[in-house]
Amino acid sequence: MSSLDREAVIEASNPLGIEGIEFIEYTTPRPQALGQVLESIGFRPVARHRSREVMLYRQGGMNIVVNAHGHLHNALPAADGETPQIAAIALRVRDAAAAQARVVEQGGWPVPVKVQPMELHIPGVHGAGSSRLYFIDRWREFSIYDVDFIPVPTVDPVVPAVAGLHWFGVVQYVGADRSADWCAFYSSLFGFIEVPADQRFGILPRGSVLASPCGTFYLQLIEPDSLVVDDTGERLQRVAFGAPDVPAAVKALRARGIDFVETDTLHTEVRGALTRPQLGGVMFELVHHEARS
Repeated sequence: MSSLDREAVIEASNPLGIEGIEFIEYTTPRPQALGQVLESIGFRPVARHRSREVMLYRQGGMNIVVNAHGHLHNALPAADGETPQIAAIALRVRDAAAAQARVVEQGGWPVPVKVQPMELHIPGVHGAGSSRLYFIDRWREFSIYDVDFIPVPTVDPVVPAVAGLHWFGVVQYVGADRSADWCAFYSSLFGFIEVPADQRFGILPRGSVLASPCGTFYLQLIEPDSLVVDDTGERLQRVAFGAPDVPAAVKALRARGIDFVETDTLHTEVRGALTRPQLGGVMFELVHHEARS
């Protein structure tokens, strides 16, 4: 095999040049309440948007955007009701414009963007429900936050991670018999790889699990139980954090006021844990996982 052949294989395995998650965005009519929850988990507000009611929270290498203005670059209504919703996943990619163009060429739906003065254009496509998948190529020496956000005075932008927490992935609820469609969407357009059924993570191993082409995070697709009426639709349901030592992470978070689900059938184990819902349904999952350097 020539060096060019080898490069072609690498290109095919990660067509967008995905290198991880840049941020996850929540929309909520109660930004202060969600901010308190995030701070309990170890996040800290480090910057605010220049022109919108949007805050950036950080912990270790993770960024969470809390948005009371609708989607970050689209003036859409916030989530229905009082429960915060995961509105977007922003992916680090090699070239954001090229990534969007390729996904749209393969059948994805582009997100119309209304950029205000002094704001960056962030390309993206539609995801599950009303969510979006953004593409970010400014995250090394220069980041999107340098343009769109103003640092919070006296707050250190470098926030240590509690018990080594890092991104593990996102759980997505899909419609009945829709797992195959979504697996095809993520594999064909983004280069995700379905994990074999005998390889599962955490304490909630249902559904299909897809590994990102960069190997740094996962998506878990879960269909509704056939015996339960579920009319909530397709959506991004919860964020999962990786933890090198789950019991140690649970202990540290409990000391910060976070409660965990502890029942006969679902409880903290070495392989994972689940926080009790807050604000009407906001939950976080811990999964035993070592961060990739």
